[in-house]
Parts: sequence; C-alpha cells; structure tokens
Amino acid sequence: MYNNRIEENILYEDKEILVCRKPAGMPVQAAKVGTMDMESALKNYLAQKEPGKTPYLGIVHRLDQPVEGVLVFAKTPGAAGSLSKQIMAGGAGKYYMAVTEEKITNAEGTLTNYLKKNGRANMSQVVPENTQGAKKAILHYQVLDQKEINGKTRTLLKIKLETGRHHQIRVQMAHAGMPLLGDRKYNPSGEKGTSLGLCSCSLVFKHPKTGKQMKFETEPHGSAFLDFVKKL
Repeated sequence: MYNNRIEENILYEDKEILVCRKPAGMPVQAAKVGTMDMESALKNYLAQKEPGKTPYLGIVHRLDQPVEGVLVFAKTPGAAGSLSKQIMAGGAGKYYMAVTEEKITNAEGTLTNYLKKNGRANMSQVVPENTQGAKKAILHYQVLDQKEINGKTRTLLKIKLETGRHHQIRVQMAHAGMPLLGDRKYNPSGEKGTSLGLCSCSLVFKHPKTGKQMKFETEPHGSAFLDFVKKL
C-alpha cells in the first residue's frame, strides 16, 4: 500500500494540487535512506504518469509518522507558495479526531500553551511564555462520545487547530491531563498495543489557482478508534 498502491490513498488531483490520505506509520518525508515515505511514493506515482519528466511535489504541511489522515501537496512552485501562506496565516482549517484515555468533564474547551521543541529528542514541551524559542499553541476541542472500556474511560474528541506546532495536540492534551490513547511518546505509562488515537479527519483550504474553497474528509482507520467507529 505504501508504494505500489499509493494511488488508492489519493482523494483528489489536478494540475496544481494533490490531496491524499496518509496511512498511520508512514512518514511524510523519511530521514532514513531506504524508508518509503509519502513524498517518495507520490513522486514515483507522478513519474509513472509522465515518463521522462521529473515531477515537482511541494510539502506544505506535515503529519507525525504515527498519525493518519488528510494531507495536501503542491504540484507547482506557485501552488506551494500559496498553500504555505494559507497554512502559516491560519487560513486553512485543520480538524482532527482524537481518543483520550481519560474522562473529560467539559463538553468543549480551548487549550492555550507555549511550546518549545527539543530537536535532539524529537519532542516538544509546555514552557513559560517568556522562554526563549517558545511558540504559542492554541487548540479547541469538543467531546463527541465517551465509553467505558475494560473499566477505563475513553473519550472521542473533535479538535480544531489554530496553530500548527510540533506534536501540538499530543503535547497539549497530555499536559492538560488528557493524554491520547496509544501515545507512547507523551503517555509512556498508558495503554499498550493500540494505534495512536489521532487522525487528521478534515482539511479546508482555498485552491491556489481558482480561489475556490475546498474540503476533504476521511474517517480514522486505527485500532484506537474501533470502539467509536460506528459513531463516525
């Protein structure tokens, strides 16, 4: 599925953009030689469509390797610039489904923190506002459902990002006492043997050429969502 069948994950394509569904576990851009990633798989797909031509594929945003969901890529430099500006300015709507291990009493809420990335550890942490290198992070959440599973409460959330920081949802939710199911990086003492409970379920942006608003959606496939799948 990662390389030979990448076309099965394509949701939309035209001359300017390519929208696809990233499987959980597949990196957007691999750091290790020999590791298949979305960028390489999609470039191979585009090269096969037009033999002899080197395809352009611009990465304008990312999802963490264990996160599944919707991504948009640019097929021209102009589209890359337009999409990057939208995302940097908060003009693109990024919505996620998430499953936490804890019961959440508030039906909805907003989390505002300052995050600092530790590149060596590939982690981020909540820090005081005046910390050098700290960046403001804001997300809004809404409780969709709660279930008791093996004596433990799991909560299904819909999350809207206002900012796009490194590991933002995972860090902020863990800091707020609502760690994501299956997050072995920020919730190491949590339940084992399940996928990360995080899916980029909806992406809204303006087409870089026409200006038309476009919306793409997908449902989570990971095991963390199995108890809620009939609700989605």
